[in-house]
Amino acid sequence: MKRLALLERLRATPRWDVLVVGGGATGLGCAVEAASRGYSTLLLEARDFAKGTSSRSTKLIHGGVRYLAQGRIGLVREALAERALLLANAPHLVHPQRFVVPVYRHLDRLTLGIGLSAYDWLAGQRSLGPSRLLSAGETLTLLPTVENHGLLGGIAYMDARFDDARLAISLMRTVIGLGGLALNYLPVEQLLHDKGRVSGVSARDAESGEAFEIHAQVVINAAGVWADQLRRLDDAGLAGRLRPSQGAHLVVDRDFLPGDSALLIPRTRDGRVLFMIPWKGKVLLGTTDTARQDLPEEPRPFSEEVDFILDTAGRYLPRAPARHDVRSAFAGLRPLIGGGASNTASLSREHVIEVSHQGLVTVAGGKWTTYRLMGEEIIDRAAASGGLPPRAGRSRNLSLHGSTASPTEDVHGCERAAIDALPGAQVCLHPGLDLSEAEVRHAVRHEQARNIEDMLARRHRALFTDARAALDCAAAVAAVMAEELGWTPPQTLEMQEAFRRVAEGFLVET
Repeated sequence: MKRLALLERLRATPRWDVLVVGGGATGLGCAVEAASRGYSTLLLEARDFAKGTSSRSTKLIHGGVRYLAQGRIGLVREALAERALLLANAPHLVHPQRFVVPVYRHLDRLTLGIGLSAYDWLAGQRSLGPSRLLSAGETLTLLPTVENHGLLGGIAYMDARFDDARLAISLMRTVIGLGGLALNYLPVEQLLHDKGRVSGVSARDAESGEAFEIHAQVVINAAGVWADQLRRLDDAGLAGRLRPSQGAHLVVDRDFLPGDSALLIPRTRDGRVLFMIPWKGKVLLGTTDTARQDLPEEPRPFSEEVDFILDTAGRYLPRAPARHDVRSAFAGLRPLIGGGASNTASLSREHVIEVSHQGLVTVAGGKWTTYRLMGEEIIDRAAASGGLPPRAGRSRNLSLHGSTASPTEDVHGCERAAIDALPGAQVCLHPGLDLSEAEVRHAVRHEQARNIEDMLARRHRALFTDARAALDCAAAVAAVMAEELGWTPPQTLEMQEAFRRVAEGFLVET
């Protein structure tokens, strides 16, 4: 359904059961959960779906090996259960992934073996395959480019990878398919109150300037790192709950890590783990954990983060990647919970649900893997707070939009035939990208892509895999979008310039 039709639905529906503010993983999970229960559901996103943290993850659906080492058994058990559900409910976006940990010390071989055996045990029948010890030769077979000097062997285990932004788009389409409504570029400006309770929001369409006054039985604040800002619209005197942390990632060519296995470095000098993951024909390297005091809309990796990732990767790869090898660099802000800790790596990745005296339901923290479970808990609390009739959730076994009967690497899943029936299905827009003119038309008509960044960052992942190719492709994408959206020539040039400014932030200075 085109965005104009969605806006008309909003005009015609002044009152909703559940109104969710925030179109990232948490907000979309809440909206799917609420709509699946039969509540009239509206989601408003100030920018684009998954524009912030939710498109800038390490692309893992996982139980959290690091959390196991920290003793967070409950978090790991929950995440492993949710991993199994996502593999079943979104087989076009979530896929099993083998990880290999190279071992250079005998003690590491013992401790990692014990830890990953516990990981297998917690997964139980949901296991994707047992972890196993590898000889040095077997490790080199799976990781041909790993440092072999002093290599004793390795440990292989199974987890899952995914396309985060595409999962967000699938969730948005799922909300609409369930009878709900989800709209991007509709920022909330104020909270409405009636008899001392939050009763809705005032919002404004960022494109047309049209104002909306929307009422709801309950309002959910799922604004991620910006959640404190919405809390203060409810109560200006509230102290902040969140302490943002930045995680940076780099993308390099596949020849740095050929094959199908990912590499896990279990202990970096800052106490984190570092992943090297095959992803969309490239290799994703990350991540970092750097405290930030500000909340930029476009966070960029700090120079020292780039050097840290390259240096750490270079310790495990004889051919060390350098700055000129980086195809794209991006950073996301984590909405961590906590105030006084000196090290953000020690702050909780779990979530907290808060209901204010005025009835605003805020969720803080969390991660992609457990987004659905969070949605269940939040809607339970929201329904009780808003006086909605209690209803059981349906999301556990709900196939998400685009799902196929069997796994596929095509992110469009069962929509592929419909896309290929659109004009330009055989027109490739860039020799280095698997992007057709038809896919751009589909994104505009059915996925609420409103500008070039929406298209090349989140509907297609070109900006995250090869920023230079994305820049080179922008004019061709703009031409198709101009035809679909009726942009004038000056508007088309303006859109290209806006994309250039964003895309240059994904390039690394050499």
